[in-house]
Amino acid sequence: MPRLAAPLGSLAAVGAAFVYVAAVDPNQPGHYPPCPFLAATGLYCPACGGLRSAHAVAHGDVATALGANAAAVLLFAVLALGWLYWSVRAAGARPFAFPVRPRVWHAWAAGVLLAAFTVVRNTPLGAALTP
Repeated sequence: MPRLAAPLGSLAAVGAAFVYVAAVDPNQPGHYPPCPFLAATGLYCPACGGLRSAHAVAHGDVATALGANAAAVLLFAVLALGWLYWSVRAAGARPFAFPVRPRVWHAWAAGVLLAAFTVVRNTPLGAALTP
């Protein structure tokens, strides 16, 4: 069981964060600070709507979550799959190894996709991507 301590500890921490966001609605003003980027520029950053998205995911409303921040929903899914892979490897007492070896171009591709998401959601074409 000690080999599962890190994955289970991570699950407990993320689970506690989702329980808190599920209980304290980010759609109600005054519970969370406003996005500093949005306040300073009037533009949505890639994370804008992320708390509302997490709140919707915690309540099982995937459609609302995608409307609040589609990139956050994708990130939640990727992190959940990564956690599952990590846990299965730990339970089998195998060393953790990524199924795909991350390369520098993966980081660049993720950055370009997030930049494109940010630009599109701030144009009339991407109105459906705004929180």
